[in-house]
Amino acid sequence: MLIFGLAAIAAMFYALPSYANPACAVCTVGVAVGLEVARNLGVDDSVIAVWAGALLMLVGYWTILWCDKKGWNFAFRNPLLIVLSLSMIAGVYIKDLTYTPKPILVFYLDPFLFCTLLGAVVLTYSSVFYQWMKAKNGGHAHFPFEKVVLPIAALALTSYAVNYFEVCKPLPAQTAAENAAPALPDDGSDIYDFSK
Repeated sequence: MLIFGLAAIAAMFYALPSYANPACAVCTVGVAVGLEVARNLGVDDSVIAVWAGALLMLVGYWTILWCDKKGWNFAFRNPLLIVLSLSMIAGVYIKDLTYTPKPILVFYLDPFLFCTLLGAVVLTYSSVFYQWMKAKNGGHAHFPFEKVVLPIAALALTSYAVNYFEVCKPLPAQTAAENAAPALPDDGSDIYDFSK
């Protein structure tokens, strides 16, 4: 199931138009600053995961641009580099988190991983949305730094949404009393009670 999900994400990014590249330096710095501010303020893991996914997506885009500059072209290069950059989130699971999947919408993923992938998708499609808006406006931005404001605003709204819906909140654990076996009477009289 995980391999299918990664393949679907790679296919989605492979199908994106080539002009949708949010890898501007200011946008990268903005996402990195947002991630660091969230971490220092003690924000929920779901919000940090959204920003981490956006930052890892930007790392993938910068790697693609670097490979373009070097002239390194091979089959499925772009989806492979994006999947590899997003898979760097696995380092968090080695030391800091345990992979505990739970149902989220139609997915059965760990909430931190889900929010990471969500942050990557939101960043990418907010850039696509900016390119569409710019094309509709005659090739000009509507206001200065619109290319930076749209992804940052989209990530902020996504962060608010995942925090509001408490995506990374653990499932309600059963108490020790609920997990304990029902106590039987000492004389054993209740063992064979079929009246219930």
